[in-house]
Amino acid sequence: MQENKQENPAAAELEEKVMRSGIPGDGAGATPAEVTNEATPTADAMPSLEDLLRAAELKAAEHHDAWLRAKAEGENIRRRAQEDIGRAGKFAIEKFAGELLAVKDSLEAALANEQQDAAALRAGVELTLRQLVSAFEKSNLVEIHPLEEKFDPHRHQAISQIEADGEPNRVINVLQKGYVLNERVIRPALVVVSKARAAPAA
Repeated sequence: MQENKQENPAAAELEEKVMRSGIPGDGAGATPAEVTNEATPTADAMPSLEDLLRAAELKAAEHHDAWLRAKAEGENIRRRAQEDIGRAGKFAIEKFAGELLAVKDSLEAALANEQQDAAALRAGVELTLRQLVSAFEKSNLVEIHPLEEKFDPHRHQAISQIEADGEPNRVINVLQKGYVLNERVIRPALVVVSKARAAPAA
């Protein structure tokens, strides 16, 4: 071997470089397995399928929990809304009922006083009526008194028609007032409507 190195200095120099670089040769330097490990990344550097699956399951659990919370909150909002609607319907006339209590008190006071004369009784009735009208106004309850107005089937109910001078189809008598609550007719006015007079016989 020494003789070959002396006879071929170039080969000896090449062998020495190979030994220094760690490439295997003549049983010296790094093994092939070590060279392979240095050239490619280790298996520990990449997540396994089990790790990816576990991460996906955790993410899905988070989303499911968030969905359950949102669903529960939606149910609570719907339940509270239904309760509010129920209370609103049940106590819708609370304000109006409170106004009517004063009217009832006045009527009871008038009946309790047996010594009052007709003038005092009339004054008490007029006061009670003003209280009632005030309660109506506060609740947007407006009366319909369409005397001499054109007949409106949406607001008036004709009881009869009679011949009369002037324009036909107008209200010439109001038998009972009607009432409108917030622009909605809750009782039409009972009226008598005019019609044209028949032409005299020839």
